[in-house]
Amino acid sequence: MSNKFAVILAAGQGTRMKSQLYKVLHPVCGKPMVQHVVDEVTTLGLSEIVTIVGHGAEKVKDQLGQSVTYALQEEQLGTGHAVMQAATLLEGKEGTTLVLCGDTPLITKETMKALLELHEKEDAKVSILTARTTNPTGYGRIVRSEDGFVERIVEQKDATEEEQQIQEINTGTYCFDNIALFNALKKVTNENAQGEYYLPDVIEILQQAGENVVAYQTPIFEETLGVNDRVALAEAEKVMKQRINESWMKQGVTIIDPAATYIEKEVIIGQDTVLYPGTMIRGNSEIGSGCIIGPHSEILSSTIGDKTEVKQSVVRESHIGSGVAVGPFAHIRPESNIGNDVKVGNFVEIKKSNFGNGSKAPHLSYIGDAEIGDRVNLGCGSITVNYDGTNKHKTKVGDDAFVGCNSNLVAPVTVGKNAYIAAGSTVTDNVPDSALSIARSRQTNKEGYVQKIKEKKNNDK
Repeated sequence: MSNKFAVILAAGQGTRMKSQLYKVLHPVCGKPMVQHVVDEVTTLGLSEIVTIVGHGAEKVKDQLGQSVTYALQEEQLGTGHAVMQAATLLEGKEGTTLVLCGDTPLITKETMKALLELHEKEDAKVSILTARTTNPTGYGRIVRSEDGFVERIVEQKDATEEEQQIQEINTGTYCFDNIALFNALKKVTNENAQGEYYLPDVIEILQQAGENVVAYQTPIFEETLGVNDRVALAEAEKVMKQRINESWMKQGVTIIDPAATYIEKEVIIGQDTVLYPGTMIRGNSEIGSGCIIGPHSEILSSTIGDKTEVKQSVVRESHIGSGVAVGPFAHIRPESNIGNDVKVGNFVEIKKSNFGNGSKAPHLSYIGDAEIGDRVNLGCGSITVNYDGTNKHKTKVGDDAFVGCNSNLVAPVTVGKNAYIAAGSTVTDNVPDSALSIARSRQTNKEGYVQKIKEKKNNDK
């Protein structure tokens, strides 16, 4: 079995994106376009993956890390010139080279594998991935002979009026015999409308040399979509979102309204989980089985246990256990760890806290920088006062404690196990185990006070 290589073209500036963000780093369903391409290629078990970088090279390297090797195209002089930058890494090596564009995030490993298999089966020097579309504007056209063989690829700006009517287009993805590729690249010129060195010219050079040139036409045009502007980016996002949602539905996840549900690429979801409209699950989130998420909930880079409900709430960079009820209108902020069988009710905010098994904060509470034990009840309006204007301080509440409504726990403070905090208290000192803490003014009733006030007002008129 011959060696297989890949060259990913990711050096273009992408001026049509009108963005300070380098084109191939624009995300599609939460992952940069070039990362989608690299991840799919990596599954093929290639000997080496070379990414051609130019504008924004360092940012691309930061994204891809050591998963690929790099070649720099300092001046963008066309796709042929870009591939030539990989010569120091690949020239002279026997094998097959797959060439792809870094702005084609929808291409799949299955399509790449089919192209490679055809290339080897036909013993071709070059195999072209083509597609058919009713609107080929902007794409290079596949010019075939009367008997159906590929003769050449002509770019949009160089195509005649007749050639522009061709609906079979070049997707920009190819398989080459590696040695033939770099030999032919030396013969490519820039005598064209753009003054660039086109990679497709290699096909014509090999054709004229009598080499075998074949094409594999993918039945799914959307896979070949190249993203050059925000319109195409939105289209790629739409296709990827549909692909992801359909995949999860086939794995046993119920999505009530797929068009109104957003799931990013790296998310994992268990069977029998139900996603309601308006749900967004992002980052490296993992949702257990039998959960109910939504409507209108956002989960970011968080793990959620089995049979947990998150309703109209936001969870960010946190862990939530099993059998938990969150929301509506709760906010779980980063570095929170919510135990099992917990209730986090409406308008409750938890931040950088551990919240023990079986504990409850049913409504209108803020828990920040806290250690809440098991089976604790935080009454309506309970607040951990964690910030003194300069530093954050920790609140600790022991197992089975009861904190009454509208209580302020002024950190640093510890409430012991089985302790009770009377409603309306502002606790500034530690509370021992099993103690009752009352930290409020004693009630005083002044009888007849209201009548005296009214009489005074009348006398003043």
